[in-house]
Amino acid sequence: MFTYTVRRILSLIPVLFGMTIIVFAIIHAIPGNPAQVILGQRATQESIALVTKELGLDRPWYIQYFDYINKLLHGDLGTSLRTRGPINEEIWPFLAATFELTLVAMIIAIVIGVNAGIISAWFSKSWFDYFAMLLALIGVSMPIFWLGLMMQWGFANELGLFPTTGRENVRDPVTAITNLYLIDTLIQGRFDQFATVVKHLVLPSFALATIPMAIIARMTRATMLEVMKSDYIRTARAKGLRMFWVVYKHSLKNAVIPVLTVIGLQTGLLLGGAILTETIFGWPGIGRYLYDAILYRDYPVIQSGILIIAAIFVLINLIVDLLYVFVDPRIKYTK
Repeated sequence: MFTYTVRRILSLIPVLFGMTIIVFAIIHAIPGNPAQVILGQRATQESIALVTKELGLDRPWYIQYFDYINKLLHGDLGTSLRTRGPINEEIWPFLAATFELTLVAMIIAIVIGVNAGIISAWFSKSWFDYFAMLLALIGVSMPIFWLGLMMQWGFANELGLFPTTGRENVRDPVTAITNLYLIDTLIQGRFDQFATVVKHLVLPSFALATIPMAIIARMTRATMLEVMKSDYIRTARAKGLRMFWVVYKHSLKNAVIPVLTVIGLQTGLLLGGAILTETIFGWPGIGRYLYDAILYRDYPVIQSGILIIAAIFVLINLIVDLLYVFVDPRIKYTK
């Protein structure tokens, strides 16, 4: 197990290295000069050339790439071309906001999706089964930008139950410690701010959770139906065990492997794909941070942001692989 874990961690190095090459090549193929964007349309050619030289963009691409890799190996993500600030300090608040939103969204998706799938399999071909799977199909197919706007209109504008945008009350801002506002408010004992942060999380997290919730529900139902036809399940029921324990203790334990895989993949996708939700709800996450960087041709920010998301994605896959052993003792990693 230890050898397998070390080998998997080492295998992440060439993956991330290859990612830096691909991202660097694609970003530098984007038309437009960052110096032009920074200075504006009325800038003279002399000032553009001067800023281009100051930013080091006049050097050959391979020199720029090796300079970026050298800084990366020293733990330096570089300097933003737009703000001229260190990316190490700038990116964490945005990344923390996306972490918080994704975590809450996945908790909602897992709790509702897994239980909906279990009940659908338990009462297969019942009205609940058909209704739940219909909702899951709608959830997968529904455009998230439309759902977000409808939720804003209904729950925020019409009913006034939740805020429309942002993470906090701008009149009573949260004092950032970890930049995870749920944790920061609890650390400081500000339960009023904690309640406000939760209210700001409800609409974007439910909107973001819709697609993974539907996928998890359908996968859970499919695997549970297969497991519940097994001989040991029939034996457990023949022994007189309550159906609740048969389903949640015996069936779910053996059906959770595919579901766990889906959860890991969806978590990684949400971290990098929450830009629509963040834009609609004014959420200051990593998606909007990268979007602004693309508009300003801020190459170092784009490269670092995509690399961090890729690293988190492959790390989540590694964690899921290792969890297989704890969920199913029959799985052994010996190589």
